[in-house]
Amino acid sequence: MRYTALVLAAVSAASLPGQGSRTALTPGTIAITHVNVVPMTSDTVLADRSVLVRDGRIVEVQPASALRVPAGARVIDGRGRFLVPGFADAHTHLYSDEELPDSLASYELGVMLANGITTARLMIGTPEQLSLRAAIQAGRMLGPQLWLAGPQLTGSPATNAHVVTTEDQARAAVRSVVEAGYDFLKLTENIPPAIHAAIVDEARIRGIRIDGHVDTRVGVERALAAKQNIQHLDSYLEAVLADSAPSRLSLTQGGVGRLQNWKSMDHVDPRKIAAIAGATARAGVWTTPTLTIFNKAFGIGFTDDELEKSPDWKFMPPQFRSLYLRARARYWNPANDSVRTPERRRKYVETRSAIAKAISDSGGKLLVGSDAPDLLMVYGWTYHRELESLVRAGLTPYQALVAGTKNAAEFFGGLAEWGTVQVGKRADLVLLAANPLENISNSTRIEAVAIGGRWLDRRELDQMLASAQSKINER
Repeated sequence: MRYTALVLAAVSAASLPGQGSRTALTPGTIAITHVNVVPMTSDTVLADRSVLVRDGRIVEVQPASALRVPAGARVIDGRGRFLVPGFADAHTHLYSDEELPDSLASYELGVMLANGITTARLMIGTPEQLSLRAAIQAGRMLGPQLWLAGPQLTGSPATNAHVVTTEDQARAAVRSVVEAGYDFLKLTENIPPAIHAAIVDEARIRGIRIDGHVDTRVGVERALAAKQNIQHLDSYLEAVLADSAPSRLSLTQGGVGRLQNWKSMDHVDPRKIAAIAGATARAGVWTTPTLTIFNKAFGIGFTDDELEKSPDWKFMPPQFRSLYLRARARYWNPANDSVRTPERRRKYVETRSAIAKAISDSGGKLLVGSDAPDLLMVYGWTYHRELESLVRAGLTPYQALVAGTKNAAEFFGGLAEWGTVQVGKRADLVLLAANPLENISNSTRIEAVAIGGRWLDRRELDQMLASAQSKINER
């Protein structure tokens, strides 16, 4: 389903995590001096501050002239740089979830860290992920804080799955996910209304949150009523079709592969975008739009040159690269252009972007999720592309960054622990060479990452990436 492989290292000299933490806190004192702090508590920069970290937590944020650096502290010169909270990818996967060896998972998580991702939610669970989460939390492994969805609930044969075709199977699957210790239920394909209702009821009984795809037979309104958090804007394209549209079928999930469904783009009613966005906000449902993967793969496309020059290219396991290149060639067959026209593809991108913007404008809560590695895009880099996609959709850089930091902490129940740069919070931090509030692409200009107070400078991050690339290319 999702694939790629990258970097990580085991550590043991770390304290147990604090309440609510999912990575160990590192002993010692660090002073980041004369740095510009982007606290993410408001759309502002605190200029020329010094930040003191002790035993993995922020203990002072002071004007640089007011902070007295303790003897023995490691001093990081932050002049001209910008300190932001660590990034959170709320929807990602591992290549090692499926065919690749489990031993590559640590390298994959390391690539996320090297891209500033200090929190990640893996969206289709495996027993190996439970072990990874425990190792990271205990300090035996260096990696992002992990939240885990369980094996997918699906009505179709799949790997890492509970196949549910009856209500009894659906309820049993919910109980299995809860008993195994996963954090969320993840729904994927072919979940009709009766099965969906059984999952929702059992999830309520068992006290676990539901997330994932929305079958077009279920529809957005039923998902909102169930308080299901929604991935990929599933079923929104069907929801915004004009009442006069000749068909209610559109481009959710596999719909993009059905040529006739592309005609639905001629029948989008902009008034319905505002209505369904407002309903989403009122329902208190969280949305992970994943604009980049879908818009790029199905609406915009790549040139060969773009692919080969992307940083992701050398981190894709060759067998999966070949798989996706073949799928890309079939999808972009010129014979399909008379139906999947450039204008309809443009409308697809614009409509998905408009829905995300309207949800934000209505007061709905967005999360940043890459859904990588998939469709020739790898986690880490695709997270930053998703920030850029949200800004292209009309969000401000601050709003996009909130979705990828503070909102995620709130969603995971960790806002008291992380998500902003404030005294008392975990030192999950990213040091940038330029201000991301001025240009969101500056989120990629990473000079260092801190995870629970463990400081990883650019040299270490580059070593992690190099190790990951080497491991992938052994396969």
